[in-house]
Amino acid sequence: MGALPVVPDPVRSADLPDYLPARMVNEFVYCPRLFFYEWVDGLFRESADTVEGKIQHQRVDAKATALAPPGQSANEEIHARSVTLASETLRVIAKIDLVEAAGSVVTPVDYKHGRPRETPDGLEAWPADRAQLAVQCIVLREAGYECAEGVAYYVKTKQRVRIPFDSSLLDETRRAIEAAWEAARTGVIPPPLVDSPKCPACSMVGICLPDETNALAGAEGGPVQLLLFGATETPRRPPGSEVRPLITPRDEQRPLYLNAQGLRLGKSGELLQVKDKDQLLQEVRLRETCQVNLMGNVQVTTQAIQAMCEAGTPVCYFSQGGWFYGVTTGINSKNVFLRQTQFRLSDREWFALQLARTLVQGKIRNQRTLLQRNHAEPPPAALVALRQMAEHAERASNAAELLGIEGNAARTYFSNFAGMLKRDDDGEPTAQAPFSFDFAGRNRRPPRDPVNALLSLAYSLLAKDLTITCYAVGFDPFLGFYHQPRFARPALALDLMEPFRPLIADSAVLSAVNTRMVTPNDFVQAGPGVALTPNGRKALFRAYELRMDTLVTHPLFDYRVSYRRLLEIQVRLLARYLSGEISEYPVFVTR
Repeated sequence: MGALPVVPDPVRSADLPDYLPARMVNEFVYCPRLFFYEWVDGLFRESADTVEGKIQHQRVDAKATALAPPGQSANEEIHARSVTLASETLRVIAKIDLVEAAGSVVTPVDYKHGRPRETPDGLEAWPADRAQLAVQCIVLREAGYECAEGVAYYVKTKQRVRIPFDSSLLDETRRAIEAAWEAARTGVIPPPLVDSPKCPACSMVGICLPDETNALAGAEGGPVQLLLFGATETPRRPPGSEVRPLITPRDEQRPLYLNAQGLRLGKSGELLQVKDKDQLLQEVRLRETCQVNLMGNVQVTTQAIQAMCEAGTPVCYFSQGGWFYGVTTGINSKNVFLRQTQFRLSDREWFALQLARTLVQGKIRNQRTLLQRNHAEPPPAALVALRQMAEHAERASNAAELLGIEGNAARTYFSNFAGMLKRDDDGEPTAQAPFSFDFAGRNRRPPRDPVNALLSLAYSLLAKDLTITCYAVGFDPFLGFYHQPRFARPALALDLMEPFRPLIADSAVLSAVNTRMVTPNDFVQAGPGVALTPNGRKALFRAYELRMDTLVTHPLFDYRVSYRRLLEIQVRLLARYLSGEISEYPVFVTR
């Protein structure tokens, strides 16, 4: 049964700020989608170029001086720095780096980090830079100043490029301003550029996913672009490749786990400090940390939490036994439209069932693949049954039927799970070593054997990572489509983790057991259940993070990324599906 396309409902007009910054006009002309992410969603990722540009503008802004009133002439040239003016007619505001005044005429100068555009006729300012300077001309003229031209100063080459403010440039800029306001007002994200040479250098490419979105949407031509002054783009797609590998395979940041009871996490400058009472145990750079996980009785200072919220580093809270309680995070996404769409579609049974079928069949196929690859003697009957159940899941007529199919598949899978465990040298349990890695089936709350204790903790870690990713993308992780809402349960994160349970969590447990990263001595009896010791939890954290760092080839895009990066890609593709940019959610099924 083919998937039904999502048809977005008309959206309400957004309550917008009073003024549109000139810098956002620059971004809109450069790429309307980038403008939307930055101004409407409030998303931004730094790159080396953006950091350098910010430092250069800090130097300019530090020397702010006033601009003389209009009409006041001077015999010598006067420079005014960091001048802010607004246009009430177009509702735009501009912070001008430098205004050169000679007599009654003023000339805005805008500092640019890069280099000018080289053409057969000489050097030119880039179209987006011309638009930004044209906005500065508009606000200067509306304030009563005479302004005939502007200057773009390119820092890398230390060259000035003059831009005459003719009627054609100003008219195109006014149209760009109106189009930017309209894009923000509707809340509908513009489509991505197609094969654009701008994308590889964009710091937002991991959020935008331009080639991935276009490939899934079957895009043959790009969106209508405001290419000022005849600007053209030459596609830069590698020969024979459908999707350019624009995303770094791995995230350079790493998670921090605090596992010992009684630790305290604080900060000093840009460092996170781990202390046991007054003894400093470890220092970690905040900018190198993607998340902090607190297991049990671990304290964290208010200063550290504030710094992590500002840096976008989530803090995750677990019980000592590994139960995921919740997360503290900063404001990652300011755009409410995605959450509006999520809430609206969650109430539509046809949509929830369509997405649930996709997720469940993906989970069953990945369970089958794991058995095929890791079982000592893959059982043909189980493989056939799992294949058939995956096909049935794609045709399930309601949620109850789908739950039954998933339950039957889980019983078949876990009844053969022991065949993937290598326990030749474990020996039989003794009074000194009462545990072994025998596995008779899945049990939980509490887990009653070591393997189930490992599985429960691994699933808790995976739910945590997908909850974090849902927050980062802009979803509400507690409203799902397959898992029904329940107090304190991240239903959407649980939905999305279904296909990844065997690939990440189960694989991490198999690796931990089969490579003896955990041993029977790493477990203790806790009432009717079995729990991991601190050393055992530490070993599983290591196995889990090694799995998250493993590179895997995406079957649709044919590039390699880590599982941690893959989770973000999949959640962002779900956002594309809900917004109607793509017609199906491409569940990840390993080859």
